[in-house]
Amino acid sequence: MNKTDLMQHIPLLKEAVSIDHIDKGYSRDEKWVMTTVSGEKYVLRFTDQDQYDKIKMQLELLSELRRHGVQCADPVNIGVLEAKQQVYYILSFIEGQEAKEIMSELTEEQQYAIGVSAGQDLRNMHKYPAPSHIEPWEDRVIKKHHRYLAAYRESSFSLEGDEKVAQFIAKHIDIVKGRPNQFQHDDFHLGNIIVNNDKYAGVIDFNNFDWGDPIHDFYKVALFSRETSEAFSAGQINGYFDGNIPDDFWLLYSVYVAMSIFSSIMWVIKFDPGQMDEMIERLENVLKEHDYFNQIEPQWYARITR
Repeated sequence: MNKTDLMQHIPLLKEAVSIDHIDKGYSRDEKWVMTTVSGEKYVLRFTDQDQYDKIKMQLELLSELRRHGVQCADPVNIGVLEAKQQVYYILSFIEGQEAKEIMSELTEEQQYAIGVSAGQDLRNMHKYPAPSHIEPWEDRVIKKHHRYLAAYRESSFSLEGDEKVAQFIAKHIDIVKGRPNQFQHDDFHLGNIIVNNDKYAGVIDFNNFDWGDPIHDFYKVALFSRETSEAFSAGQINGYFDGNIPDDFWLLYSVYVAMSIFSSIMWVIKFDPGQMDEMIERLENVLKEHDYFNQIEPQWYARITR
């Protein structure tokens, strides 16, 4: 289907003066930034037609989240391209740069302030409750962990200290029971946060959204955000809680981070084996920051806040 045919199905394309391809992230979606004659920018995405219901729900959720004060893209349109067996959807464009790319150019105080704003935005997301038909969080997260742990033990891979991590989770796994079932971004880290004029501008990429314990959304701090900016990461946590961190936070955080040790390895084995060395280095740093989970508050947080 050529551009002329696409314009018949996607009227906004008729107003485009430029269309630039986005080649970032692990999503299978084809992504473009479209600029119209009026100077407005939009993100145009294409995905498989069987994803229609999920994308439609995602756009409805984005509208709801915006009503809760979340700084995210505004859904514009969704449609089906029958000839290509694809779904297209259009979102408003959040102006700025990927936070991961510019953190090193900012002062520690600016990084921390952006983290505070990001944490506050994450808190707004977590106000949205899961639909009543969603299975309790504890059932899903425990099953998922046992599945990943079994797959890890059946693989040929072995990480130093892995059994200590497994024992830590087993000892404390009951803490996930009775946790709230709320909206989860499920990929909240610096690669999906936009900064404009040295300030937090919003969050993108809701394709992996889920439902469950809000604290689970913090494990990507340990895996990704912390290695780029400890100040941002501390700010995210402090901003989320307005500086009053609950007594159970660090244990919950540590259990979810510990679970991610096994799931991350299995994800890389399945989807991106070429990144294994980078992931191993990342996980080893996580283990050191927690002294192999002999301590639940990571050392990096203490370095920033004490």
